[in-house]
Amino acid sequence: MLQLTDRNGVTILRLEHGKAHALDLELARAITERLGELDRDPGPRALVLTGTGSIFSAGVDLYRLLDEGPGYVRAFVPALTDTFLQLFAFSRPVIAAINGHAIAGGCVLAAACDYRLMTRGDARIGVPELRVGVPFPLVAVEILRFATSPAHLQELLYQGKTYPVDEASARGLVDEVVAPDRLIERACEVAAQLAAEPAARFRITKRQLRAPALESIRRHAHETDADVAAEWQRPESLAAIRAYLEGLRQRRG
Repeated sequence: MLQLTDRNGVTILRLEHGKAHALDLELARAITERLGELDRDPGPRALVLTGTGSIFSAGVDLYRLLDEGPGYVRAFVPALTDTFLQLFAFSRPVIAAINGHAIAGGCVLAAACDYRLMTRGDARIGVPELRVGVPFPLVAVEILRFATSPAHLQELLYQGKTYPVDEASARGLVDEVVAPDRLIERACEVAAQLAAEPAARFRITKRQLRAPALESIRRHAHETDADVAAEWQRPESLAAIRAYLEGLRQRRG
C-alpha cells in the first residue's frame, strides 16, 4: 500500500493502493502507522508524499462504505481522522507532490502538508463531500481552513467543486505548478530547503502555526465526529452516495 524510498535524506512516501489509492480502513491505518514511525525516527530530514501513476488519491473508498455497512463506518471514521491528524501534526517538513487527481480525502492529505506542488495537465483537486452526501470530520475542515484562502473556503466546502491546477493555485490549494517530469525532483528540492533549517526551530514554528487548528480539533472533535459517523450511516446518505457514484459511472461511460 505504501512505498518508501530515500533521496539524500528526504523520504518519499508513495501511495500504492489500487488504481485510485482510495482511502479505506487498511490504507488509513497503514499511513498513520508509517507516519508515526517516521516521526519517531531521527533519520529522515523531510518527507515527500505522492501517488502513483496519474492519481494522487481519489479520496474515501465509497464503495467500501456501501458494501460493508455501519460497522465498517464506525471503525473507518476514527481511522481517517487519525491519518489526517498524524500528517497535519508531523514534526518535520512534508511536501505534497500532487501527481494527478486529488479528490476529497486526497485533497485533505495534500492540504495537510507544508507545501503543495501539482503537475500541469488534466488533474483536478477539491472536496466534493457535500455533493457526495456526507460531511467531513472536524480535522479535515480545520486542515482546509488552515491551508486555503479564507475568501475561497466556503466555496470550496459548500459548492463541492474540483479545480484544475491554475484555479487551485489561485485559491491557495496549490503553492507551485510544475511539469510532470520535474515533480519529484522539485518536491525534494523544496523539502531539502525546508529541512536546512535547524530541526528544533522548524518544529517549534510549525507547531505554533498549526496550534489554533490543533486546539480546535482537541476541544471539539468529540462533539462533532460522532454526528459525522452517524450521518455517514443514514439511509439517505447512503442513497446519495449511490447516486453520486452512478453519476460518475455515467459520465465516464
